[in-house]
Amino acid sequence: MQNQSTNARQFTVHTLGCKLNYAETSELAKQFVARGFTHEKLSAKTEVFLLNTCSVTENAERECRQVIRRVRRTSPDAFIAVTGCYAQLRPEAIASIDGVDAVLGAEEKFELFDRLSSFDRVSTPQVFVKEIADANTFHIASSSFEGDRTRAFLKVQDGCDYTCSFCTIPLARGASRSSSIESILNEARSLSQTGFREIVLSGVNVGDYGRKDGLSFYELISSIEHDSAIDARIRISSIEPNLLTDEIIALAARSEKICPHFHVPLQSGSPAVLRRMQRRYTPDQYRSRVEQILRAMPNAAIGVDVIVGFPGETVTEFEETYKFLTDLDIAYLHVFTYSERPETKALSMANPVAPSLRKERNNRLRILSEKKKRQFYLRQAGRVVTVLLESHSGSCSPAIIAQEGWSENYVRVHVPDASMDAELVRVELGEITGDVVQGKLLQVITSRGAVAASLLPILNVV
Repeated sequence: MQNQSTNARQFTVHTLGCKLNYAETSELAKQFVARGFTHEKLSAKTEVFLLNTCSVTENAERECRQVIRRVRRTSPDAFIAVTGCYAQLRPEAIASIDGVDAVLGAEEKFELFDRLSSFDRVSTPQVFVKEIADANTFHIASSSFEGDRTRAFLKVQDGCDYTCSFCTIPLARGASRSSSIESILNEARSLSQTGFREIVLSGVNVGDYGRKDGLSFYELISSIEHDSAIDARIRISSIEPNLLTDEIIALAARSEKICPHFHVPLQSGSPAVLRRMQRRYTPDQYRSRVEQILRAMPNAAIGVDVIVGFPGETVTEFEETYKFLTDLDIAYLHVFTYSERPETKALSMANPVAPSLRKERNNRLRILSEKKKRQFYLRQAGRVVTVLLESHSGSCSPAIIAQEGWSENYVRVHVPDASMDAELVRVELGEITGDVVQGKLLQVITSRGAVAASLLPILNVV
């Protein structure tokens, strides 16, 4: 039964975790607006608060509790609902947090207005969480509600069939599933026509798109590439190395839409650790993917996920990872410290690494990441690229256009001469200042509110 008493009630949404969560939160926010609610910022007093949670790390769970306590202080009478991965995995734990009124699982979050007859506080939290094996519906989502008005995250896949020994995502999101190519094309067309200049294809395991329906991720991005109504650049959020095929790389190399930027999880450069993690590739196979990308696109940015302190990781195994990454021609690292997650195989593995060693190894790889990024940026000097300047909008004020943004190949660029209404600009890259590259403005391609006849012939000038 849908809530009928929503006249001018305020709501607030907040996301913890990944781009996929962000897209789904946006989709839920649109449902509130369609029913007459008005949106408020996290810092403002609100009547209904929806928190979309993550459970990848222990910190994400801790942050969940902190956000709930913060909202309860700001809005003591607000109805607080919690959904997302942490809600699916630990509904009882969330329901026990003081101030929580409702908990909704992976499937139930899209049934919010059917599950809750009103958003009035209750004495006992309502819990709607089914077994994850029963979560088999794909709900398309895109981040086209609030926030960044130049870039949108588009959900193309959900769930995961992999069995990595450290990961809770299959338990929190269920089996791999996706929607039809046509439904995703329709959403991408709508985002493009709305004015988004970049669409980030997001999912738990995007490379697994369509496998159970006889489709492939290559077919999806090829369809987007050839759809003239999608006039935006396309970025792939993350893709497993064993699913990053030669044909995907070749398509990106000749594409006018697909950004030369690949984020490819590694997790460890040690063959023994990868086996304990139950990953589906070896370091040599990973290196082969990186080399293939750079042969096809010499200026492509390659980002890497890596986990330090996995159970049993010896000094020798960590040094294998460090050397492997040092020798690899990559642009940056996302470094994660291993944290014990309930119901994972890694939790019962012998020889846990001391927290102090985990921290030390994390710091070493973060320093290496800064060196890699600087080396990558230095190689870009003198090149001409297009930069999508970021914009941010709030519920009470117009969008503010920043003078910084990202190039196609994921270089952070400052463009001091860009006007405040510029969106997509062509620049010449210069010196590095801090963690950004200075860009000399050559041309404004699009401005806020203006739609170019076609962006594509000049998007990928790398």
